[in-house]
Amino acid sequence: MYGGDSYLNDQTVRDLKHEAQRRYPDAETIELDAANADHYAFDEAVSPSLLADRAIVIVTNLQNADEKLGDAMVSYCRQACKEPADACIVICQHEGGVKGKRLVEQLTKAGAYKDAVADLKKPEAKLNFVMQCFERRKRRVEPMAAQQLVAVLGDRTGELAAMVGQLCFDFDDNPMTLDRVNQYLTSNPQVDGFRVADLALSGRTADAIIAMRSSVEQGTAPIALIGALAMKLRTMAKASAVRAGTISTAEAKTNPWVLKNATRQLSGWTSSGMSACIQMLAWADEQSKTNGSDPVYALERSIELISRKGRAA
Repeated sequence: MYGGDSYLNDQTVRDLKHEAQRRYPDAETIELDAANADHYAFDEAVSPSLLADRAIVIVTNLQNADEKLGDAMVSYCRQACKEPADACIVICQHEGGVKGKRLVEQLTKAGAYKDAVADLKKPEAKLNFVMQCFERRKRRVEPMAAQQLVAVLGDRTGELAAMVGQLCFDFDDNPMTLDRVNQYLTSNPQVDGFRVADLALSGRTADAIIAMRSSVEQGTAPIALIGALAMKLRTMAKASAVRAGTISTAEAKTNPWVLKNATRQLSGWTSSGMSACIQMLAWADEQSKTNGSDPVYALERSIELISRKGRAA
Protein backbone atom coordinates (compact mmCIF):
# COMPACT_ATOMS: atom_id res chain seq x y z
CA MET A 1 0.00 0.00 0.00
CA TYR A 2 1.56 3.26 -1.10
CA GLY A 3 0.66 6.71 0.23
CA GLY A 4 -2.76 8.29 0.05
CA ASP A 5 -5.10 8.98 2.94
CA SER A 6 -3.62 7.48 6.10
CA TYR A 7 -6.90 6.01 7.35
CA LEU A 8 -7.69 4.52 3.95
CA ASN A 9 -4.14 3.13 3.75
CA ASP A 10 -4.55 1.50 7.18
CA GLN A 11 -8.00 0.18 6.27
CA THR A 12 -6.73 -1.37 3.03
CA VAL A 13 -3.92 -3.12 4.90
CA ARG A 14 -6.42 -4.44 7.47
CA ASP A 15 -8.74 -5.69 4.71
CA LEU A 16 -5.88 -7.47 2.93
CA LYS A 17 -4.71 -9.03 6.19
CA HIS A 18 -8.20 -10.31 7.01
CA GLU A 19 -8.62 -11.70 3.49
CA ALA A 20 -5.26 -13.49 3.75
CA GLN A 21 -6.22 -14.90 7.17
CA ARG A 22 -9.53 -16.12 5.76
CA ARG A 23 -7.78 -17.78 2.83
CA TYR A 24 -4.99 -19.28 4.94
CA PRO A 25 -6.48 -19.85 8.42
CA ASP A 26 -3.47 -21.88 9.59
CA ALA A 27 -0.93 -19.21 8.65
CA GLU A 28 0.91 -17.30 11.37
CA THR A 29 0.49 -13.50 11.27
CA ILE A 30 3.69 -11.54 11.92
CA GLU A 31 3.94 -7.75 12.07
CA LEU A 32 7.24 -5.94 11.50
CA ASP A 33 7.97 -2.23 11.75
CA ALA A 34 10.57 -1.38 9.10
CA ALA A 35 11.74 1.51 11.29
CA ASN A 36 13.35 -0.92 13.73
CA ALA A 37 13.26 -4.38 12.08
CA ASP A 38 16.39 -5.71 10.36
CA HIS A 39 16.85 -8.16 7.50
CA TYR A 40 17.32 -11.04 9.96
CA ALA A 41 13.84 -10.41 11.38
CA PHE A 42 12.34 -10.40 7.89
CA ASP A 43 14.17 -13.58 6.83
CA GLU A 44 12.94 -15.30 9.99
CA ALA A 45 9.37 -14.10 9.39
CA VAL A 46 9.19 -15.56 5.87
CA SER A 47 10.86 -18.86 6.85
CA PRO A 48 8.81 -21.95 7.83
CA SER A 49 8.29 -22.26 11.58
CA LEU A 50 7.07 -24.89 14.03
CA LEU A 51 3.71 -23.10 14.15
CA ALA A 52 3.03 -22.89 10.42
CA ASP A 53 4.59 -23.48 7.00
CA ARG A 54 3.29 -20.17 5.71
CA ALA A 55 3.14 -16.71 7.30
CA ILE A 56 1.24 -13.51 6.66
CA VAL A 57 3.84 -10.79 7.15
CA ILE A 58 2.77 -7.16 7.60
CA VAL A 59 5.60 -4.64 7.13
CA THR A 60 4.68 -1.12 8.25
CA ASN A 61 6.67 2.10 7.72
CA LEU A 62 8.33 0.70 4.61
CA GLN A 63 9.76 4.17 3.90
CA ASN A 64 12.08 3.68 6.91
CA ALA A 65 13.56 0.33 5.83
CA ASP A 66 17.36 0.25 5.76
CA GLU A 67 19.28 -0.99 2.72
CA LYS A 68 19.84 -4.55 3.98
CA LEU A 69 16.20 -5.01 4.89
CA GLY A 70 15.19 -3.64 1.49
CA ASP A 71 17.56 -6.02 -0.30
CA ALA A 72 16.18 -8.98 1.66
CA MET A 73 12.62 -8.05 0.74
CA VAL A 74 13.41 -7.59 -2.96
CA SER A 75 15.25 -10.93 -3.02
CA TYR A 76 12.32 -12.71 -1.36
CA CYS A 77 9.87 -11.06 -3.75
CA ARG A 78 11.75 -12.47 -6.75
CA GLN A 79 11.84 -15.93 -5.16
CA ALA A 80 8.13 -15.82 -4.27
CA CYS A 81 7.17 -14.88 -7.83
CA LYS A 82 9.12 -17.88 -9.14
CA GLU A 83 7.63 -20.30 -6.59
CA PRO A 84 4.27 -18.77 -5.54
CA ALA A 85 2.75 -22.01 -4.26
CA ASP A 86 4.82 -22.04 -1.07
CA ALA A 87 5.32 -18.29 -0.67
CA CYS A 88 4.33 -16.24 2.34
CA ILE A 89 1.90 -13.35 1.99
CA VAL A 90 3.81 -10.08 2.48
CA ILE A 91 1.83 -6.85 2.81
CA CYS A 92 3.85 -3.63 2.94
CA GLN A 93 2.68 -0.21 4.03
CA HIS A 94 4.43 2.96 2.80
CA GLU A 95 3.20 6.41 3.86
CA GLY A 96 3.99 7.94 0.45
CA GLY A 97 6.46 10.62 -0.51
CA VAL A 98 10.02 10.44 -1.80
CA LYS A 99 11.62 8.65 1.15
CA GLY A 100 11.87 4.93 0.45
CA LYS A 101 10.32 5.30 -3.00
CA ARG A 102 13.29 3.58 -4.65
CA LEU A 103 12.59 0.43 -2.63
CA VAL A 104 8.95 0.51 -3.77
CA GLU A 105 10.13 0.68 -7.39
CA GLN A 106 12.57 -2.22 -6.83
CA LEU A 107 9.83 -4.36 -5.28
CA THR A 108 7.48 -3.56 -8.15
CA LYS A 109 10.13 -4.58 -10.70
CA ALA A 110 10.69 -7.79 -8.74
CA GLY A 111 7.00 -8.67 -9.15
CA ALA A 112 5.21 -7.01 -6.23
CA TYR A 113 1.84 -5.35 -6.80
CA LYS A 114 1.74 -1.65 -5.94
CA ASP A 115 -1.58 -0.21 -4.81
CA ALA A 116 -1.50 3.60 -4.84
CA VAL A 117 -4.07 4.55 -2.20
CA ALA A 118 -6.42 7.46 -2.94
CA ASP A 119 -5.61 10.67 -1.07
CA LEU A 120 -9.27 11.77 -0.65
CA LYS A 121 -8.34 15.44 -1.01
CA LYS A 122 -11.01 16.33 -3.56
CA PRO A 123 -14.64 16.74 -2.39
CA GLU A 124 -15.79 14.17 -4.96
CA ALA A 125 -13.37 11.59 -3.57
CA LYS A 126 -14.59 12.20 -0.01
CA LEU A 127 -18.19 11.90 -1.15
CA ASN A 128 -17.46 8.60 -2.91
CA PHE A 129 -15.74 7.35 0.25
CA VAL A 130 -18.88 8.06 2.31
CA MET A 131 -21.05 6.28 -0.26
CA GLN A 132 -18.72 3.26 -0.14
CA CYS A 133 -18.81 3.22 3.68
CA PHE A 134 -22.59 2.86 3.51
CA GLU A 135 -22.37 0.27 0.72
CA ARG A 136 -19.99 -1.86 2.83
CA ARG A 137 -22.82 -2.08 5.36
CA LYS A 138 -25.37 -2.82 2.60
CA ARG A 139 -27.02 0.56 3.12
CA ARG A 140 -27.71 3.62 0.97
CA VAL A 141 -27.46 7.32 1.74
CA GLU A 142 -29.08 10.39 0.18
CA PRO A 143 -26.54 12.54 -1.72
CA MET A 144 -27.33 15.61 0.44
CA ALA A 145 -26.86 13.56 3.61
CA ALA A 146 -23.48 12.32 2.37
CA GLN A 147 -22.47 15.89 1.52
CA GLN A 148 -23.41 17.04 5.02
CA LEU A 149 -21.22 14.35 6.59
CA VAL A 150 -18.32 15.42 4.37
CA ALA A 151 -18.89 19.09 5.24
CA VAL A 152 -18.68 18.38 8.98
CA LEU A 153 -16.07 15.61 9.12
CA GLY A 154 -14.45 15.62 5.68
CA ASP A 155 -10.92 16.29 6.95
CA ARG A 156 -11.02 13.43 9.47
CA THR A 157 -11.51 10.25 7.46
CA GLY A 158 -11.42 7.88 10.43
CA GLU A 159 -14.07 9.81 12.32
CA LEU A 160 -16.12 10.04 9.12
CA ALA A 161 -16.06 6.25 8.72
CA ALA A 162 -16.88 5.79 12.41
CA MET A 163 -19.81 8.19 12.10
CA VAL A 164 -21.24 6.21 9.17
CA GLY A 165 -20.90 3.03 11.21
CA GLN A 166 -22.66 4.62 14.19
CA LEU A 167 -25.49 5.98 12.03
CA CYS A 168 -26.08 2.55 10.49
CA PHE A 169 -26.02 0.93 13.94
CA ASP A 170 -28.42 3.43 15.54
CA PHE A 171 -30.92 3.90 12.69
CA ASP A 172 -32.65 1.61 10.18
CA ASP A 173 -33.22 4.34 7.56
CA ASN A 174 -32.41 3.13 4.04
CA PRO A 175 -31.50 5.42 2.46
CA MET A 176 -30.07 7.49 5.33
CA THR A 177 -31.67 10.93 5.07
CA LEU A 178 -30.32 14.45 5.51
CA ASP A 179 -32.76 15.06 8.40
CA ARG A 180 -31.48 11.97 10.20
CA VAL A 181 -27.84 12.97 9.70
CA ASN A 182 -28.53 16.53 10.94
CA GLN A 183 -30.42 15.14 13.92
CA TYR A 184 -27.48 12.91 14.81
CA LEU A 185 -24.79 15.56 14.30
CA THR A 186 -26.70 18.09 16.41
CA SER A 187 -27.19 15.61 19.24
CA ASN A 188 -23.60 14.36 19.21
CA PRO A 189 -21.39 16.72 21.28
CA GLN A 190 -18.32 14.60 20.48
CA VAL A 191 -18.45 15.88 16.90
CA ASP A 192 -18.33 19.51 18.05
CA GLY A 193 -15.81 18.66 20.75
CA PHE A 194 -13.38 17.06 18.32
CA ARG A 195 -13.84 19.95 15.88
CA VAL A 196 -13.03 22.46 18.64
CA ALA A 197 -10.05 20.34 19.72
CA ASP A 198 -8.67 20.14 16.17
CA LEU A 199 -8.93 23.92 15.78
CA ALA A 200 -7.20 24.48 19.12
CA LEU A 201 -4.46 21.93 18.38
CA SER A 202 -3.72 23.67 15.08
CA GLY A 203 -3.26 26.97 16.94
CA ARG A 204 -6.47 28.56 15.63
CA THR A 205 -7.52 29.89 19.04
CA ALA A 206 -10.16 32.39 17.90
CA ASP A 207 -11.81 29.89 15.52
CA ALA A 208 -11.87 27.24 18.27
CA ILE A 209 -13.53 29.62 20.75
CA ILE A 210 -16.10 30.73 18.16
CA ALA A 211 -16.91 27.07 17.34
CA MET A 212 -17.21 26.29 21.06
CA ARG A 213 -19.54 29.25 21.75
CA SER A 214 -21.66 28.36 18.69
CA SER A 215 -22.02 24.78 19.92
CA VAL A 216 -23.03 25.93 23.42
CA GLU A 217 -25.57 28.38 21.96
CA GLN A 218 -27.10 25.49 20.01
CA GLY A 219 -27.67 23.60 23.23
CA THR A 220 -24.53 21.51 23.75
CA ALA A 221 -23.65 21.29 27.44
CA PRO A 222 -20.15 22.67 28.22
CA ILE A 223 -19.34 19.51 30.18
CA ALA A 224 -19.86 17.44 27.01
CA LEU A 225 -17.35 19.60 25.10
CA ILE A 226 -14.92 19.38 28.01
CA GLY A 227 -15.24 15.59 27.91
CA ALA A 228 -14.48 15.49 24.17
CA LEU A 229 -11.45 17.78 24.61
CA ALA A 230 -10.18 15.64 27.49
CA MET A 231 -10.61 12.46 25.42
CA LYS A 232 -8.53 14.02 22.63
CA LEU A 233 -5.76 15.03 25.06
CA ARG A 234 -5.74 11.62 26.76
CA THR A 235 -5.35 9.94 23.37
CA MET A 236 -2.41 12.23 22.59
CA ALA A 237 -0.88 11.38 25.97
CA LYS A 238 -1.16 7.66 25.12
CA ALA A 239 0.39 8.30 21.70
CA SER A 240 3.27 10.11 23.40
CA ALA A 241 3.78 7.20 25.81
CA VAL A 242 3.77 4.68 22.93
CA ARG A 243 6.29 6.76 20.99
CA ALA A 244 8.52 7.00 24.06
CA GLY A 245 8.30 3.23 24.61
CA THR A 246 6.65 3.62 28.03
CA ILE A 247 3.67 1.53 26.95
CA SER A 248 2.99 -0.73 23.98
CA THR A 249 0.39 -0.13 21.27
CA ALA A 250 -1.69 -2.97 22.74
CA GLU A 251 -1.53 -1.41 26.22
CA ALA A 252 -2.79 1.90 24.81
CA LYS A 253 -6.10 0.15 24.00
CA THR A 254 -6.86 2.69 21.28
CA ASN A 255 -7.86 2.31 17.63
CA PRO A 256 -4.56 2.15 15.65
CA TRP A 257 -5.65 4.84 13.21
CA VAL A 258 -6.72 7.19 16.04
CA LEU A 259 -3.37 6.58 17.75
CA LYS A 260 -1.48 7.24 14.53
CA ASN A 261 -3.38 10.48 13.94
CA ALA A 262 -2.72 11.61 17.53
CA THR A 263 1.00 10.93 17.06
CA ARG A 264 1.05 13.34 14.12
CA GLN A 265 -0.36 16.07 16.38
CA LEU A 266 2.38 15.72 19.01
CA SER A 267 4.84 18.07 17.29
CA GLY A 268 5.87 20.87 19.68
CA TRP A 269 4.25 19.29 22.73
CA THR A 270 6.08 18.50 25.98
CA SER A 271 4.97 16.20 28.78
CA SER A 272 4.64 19.20 31.13
CA GLY A 273 2.52 21.05 28.55
CA MET A 274 0.27 18.02 28.10
CA SER A 275 -0.08 17.68 31.88
CA ALA A 276 -0.96 21.38 32.24
CA CYS A 277 -3.74 21.07 29.65
CA ILE A 278 -5.20 17.94 31.24
CA GLN A 279 -5.17 19.66 34.66
CA MET A 280 -6.86 22.72 33.15
CA LEU A 281 -9.59 20.51 31.66
CA ALA A 282 -10.07 18.83 35.05
CA TRP A 283 -10.56 22.31 36.54
CA ALA A 284 -12.99 23.21 33.75
CA ASP A 285 -14.90 19.99 34.43
CA GLU A 286 -15.16 20.97 38.10
CA GLN A 287 -16.36 24.47 37.13
CA SER A 288 -19.10 23.00 34.95
CA LYS A 289 -20.44 21.07 37.95
CA THR A 290 -20.28 23.96 40.45
CA ASN A 291 -23.19 26.35 40.94
CA GLY A 292 -22.37 30.00 40.28
CA SER A 293 -19.28 29.23 38.17
CA ASP A 294 -18.75 30.09 34.49
CA PRO A 295 -18.07 26.86 32.55
CA VAL A 296 -17.85 28.70 29.20
CA TYR A 297 -15.06 30.90 30.58
CA ALA A 298 -13.33 27.77 31.88
CA LEU A 299 -13.65 26.23 28.41
CA GLU A 300 -12.16 29.34 26.82
CA ARG A 301 -9.15 29.21 29.14
CA SER A 302 -8.69 25.51 28.35
CA ILE A 303 -8.83 26.16 24.60
CA GLU A 304 -6.31 29.00 24.89
CA LEU A 305 -3.90 26.77 26.83
CA ILE A 306 -4.28 23.89 24.34
CA SER A 307 -3.59 26.32 21.48
CA ARG A 308 -0.32 27.26 23.23
CA LYS A 309 0.51 23.55 23.70
CA GLY A 310 0.33 23.99 27.47
CA ARG A 311 2.82 26.83 27.67
CA ALA A 312 2.23 29.87 29.88
CA ALA A 313 1.06 33.03 28.10
